[in-house]
Amino acid sequence: MISEKRLHFTLQTASTTYLFRVDETNHLEHLYYGRKIGATEDLHATYDKHTIPMGNTISYDIEHPSYSLDNICLETSTLGKGDYREPSVIIRLESGEIISDFTYREHRIIKGKPRSFSGLPESYTDKGDSAMTLVVVTEDAATGVRLEHFYTTFDLSDVIVRKTAVVNNSSQKIIIERLMSLQLDLDRRNLKLTTFDGAWGRERYRHTRDITEGIHINDSKSGVSSSKHNPFIMVEDSNCSENCGEVYGFNLIYSGDHSEIVEKNQWEKVRILAGLNPATFRWHLHSTQKFHSPEAVMTFSFEGTNGISSNFHRFINSHIVRGKWRYHQRPIAFNNWEATYFNFNETMLVSLAKEAAKMGMELFVLDDGWFGSREDDTTSLGDWMVNSKKFPNGLTSLSRRVHSLGMMFGLWCEPEMISKKSLLYENHPDFLVQHPSRKPSPGRNQFLLDLTREDVREYLFDTLSDIWKVAEVDYVKWDMNRTFSDLFSHQVPFRQDEFTHRYMLGLYELLERFTRAFPHILFEACASGGNRFDLGMLHYMSQIWTSDNTDAFSRVFIQEGTSCGYPLSTISNHVSSVPNHQTLRTTSLDTRFNVACFGVLGYELDLNALSNREKKQISDHIAFYKQHRTLLQYGQFYRIESTECNSDQIVWALSNFDRSEILVFHFQILAQANCASTTLRIPIVDTSMTYRVTPRPHQIDVAAFGSLINMISPIHIKGGGSIEKLVRENVHLDSEIEYYVTPGDIIAYRGISLNQQFSGTGYDKETRVLGDFGSRIYHLEAVEN
Repeated sequence: MISEKRLHFTLQTASTTYLFRVDETNHLEHLYYGRKIGATEDLHATYDKHTIPMGNTISYDIEHPSYSLDNICLETSTLGKGDYREPSVIIRLESGEIISDFTYREHRIIKGKPRSFSGLPESYTDKGDSAMTLVVVTEDAATGVRLEHFYTTFDLSDVIVRKTAVVNNSSQKIIIERLMSLQLDLDRRNLKLTTFDGAWGRERYRHTRDITEGIHINDSKSGVSSSKHNPFIMVEDSNCSENCGEVYGFNLIYSGDHSEIVEKNQWEKVRILAGLNPATFRWHLHSTQKFHSPEAVMTFSFEGTNGISSNFHRFINSHIVRGKWRYHQRPIAFNNWEATYFNFNETMLVSLAKEAAKMGMELFVLDDGWFGSREDDTTSLGDWMVNSKKFPNGLTSLSRRVHSLGMMFGLWCEPEMISKKSLLYENHPDFLVQHPSRKPSPGRNQFLLDLTREDVREYLFDTLSDIWKVAEVDYVKWDMNRTFSDLFSHQVPFRQDEFTHRYMLGLYELLERFTRAFPHILFEACASGGNRFDLGMLHYMSQIWTSDNTDAFSRVFIQEGTSCGYPLSTISNHVSSVPNHQTLRTTSLDTRFNVACFGVLGYELDLNALSNREKKQISDHIAFYKQHRTLLQYGQFYRIESTECNSDQIVWALSNFDRSEILVFHFQILAQANCASTTLRIPIVDTSMTYRVTPRPHQIDVAAFGSLINMISPIHIKGGGSIEKLVRENVHLDSEIEYYVTPGDIIAYRGISLNQQFSGTGYDKETRVLGDFGSRIYHLEAVEN
């Protein structure tokens, strides 16, 4: 709902209100964003009061001597008129001037959400949605340049989507040096900033710090949204928790260089900016032309960070992910990468596919190494033709054999890259992004293709389309294993300072063509794992490979951080072998499944090397996942005890819409001797219901007891010996017997005292055996009182 009265603008969603006005100098003054308020008739109490000039501040003009832009909460900001905070817009004229002063000109309110046709991914609405859009036009009177400020409300998600467009109504070319999609000025104290940072193999770890005086920047300059600093951020009250407290959340629908700037000025006002990274962005806009920023998404919740997550999850599933796979159950994948790496042939792959099908997997994915003369990562990127040495009968033969098993067939590719050892480079060296007078810097033995060029995009579309059609591909994993360097395009004419944004426009154009041409294909994004996990990619690809690190313990932190801003239906996880290939850590098969099943489940290990007991375990895991798949992919997710709690246990929960079914994940980091008892308290249950509570059955490997097994064994069993292997294959211990029928208010307010954990002094059928990195999934199901 959007309304305007006497140039006061009110934006309402189901639970939030956003207010701003045109003030006495015709600037857009921000008044309020937060919990929903009813009466918005008389807003004088929310105006900034300024009747006396402050110190050495700059007055806006002679007529308003006590009015300084530096101490007003604004909707947009520029340089040159006394606001010395970080600006949202910098426009340079041909003469070099950067002074701008955008004041109110006009506005319009539109039902629904108009498309901009900007070449950028956008949020969307469905017929019947209650979305509305406000467009406020401001103008710099001296030049005639205009800004269009877009605000779209998504009621049920409690989300407001914003963007800015520059319209060059001047008679000269202008250079856009900064154009942020969103500005939010808050007159609030004691705020914290949470960002999601990391690197390859440890993406989106959660970091929170106080917002102190000065400027805090969360950004990427690497050409991708990056694993270093994700574009999703939160600003929260200092006393906020997962379940209560006021929080703001922000994200950008963009996959390239971004910047989120948070500044606290001398009057303790906080400015939040989100948009294209001005460090790497420039755009030359000729007279009469128009330029759109990417869309930015913002939301508010008074129900803590879980409330922010719920808003984003609902919004992304309903208004970002599109096409056939929107709210569609995702298949359980088997990926051959860690099972074979580059060493495979059709016979080996079919053998793996048969095992995968027997266990209940639904999608077979052929990873890197199927094309060109690719035997390692030094060659053939760009040569998208089948490796005839590995596949003398072509990919069609493998695809048909996989399909005959009742499985979907998927294919890995890395279209944005080129190898110097490739036919493509031999024939088109100018396709490679490199400066003509500099040696290019390699990354993972590869280089960047110039997607700003139409001929490059045509080549990729034609060659990959042919492969996907002939091989009857159902799934594509779109990888991107290096970041940007040596930015230069050989096409003429070309503004080199526009390269990064033009690259993204080229990528998005290519993805739009592919998704329209192959609407049935499930696309999964990947970029050295989670190096491009963002809303821009989710507009085209329904899920994203979360991290190359499949270690269960690491994944708890990675997946939890990712869940703060992205729904589980987009988070792709695999069960892999142990010791893990990234950390050499060993965790149980049950724990690896328990972590990976919270999202889109897959497997990536040598199925032929598994014991019969392990194969049976995986089959049981998959049956459980299929039974609860809708809940595990689309349920409401809550962090009950998060990794932020500095506790030895981590608890997550997933519920259906009416709380009649809940899955609880309980993870123990390290075991302790004579440990404290464990209470499972789940505050999200419906306190009016009664629940049946049971753990998912686990199998305990007898080797977990080490030499203690000899206390009950009639013969001595040597650790690692042949007898132990025989016993492990044929003998297993069932996990603890535990069963409760308990009122919801007890579960919510007091919690369930779980069975005693193994502590070195005994064991019986009720003992919980977790050990280091042990876990359980508890199923809560409402029963009639």
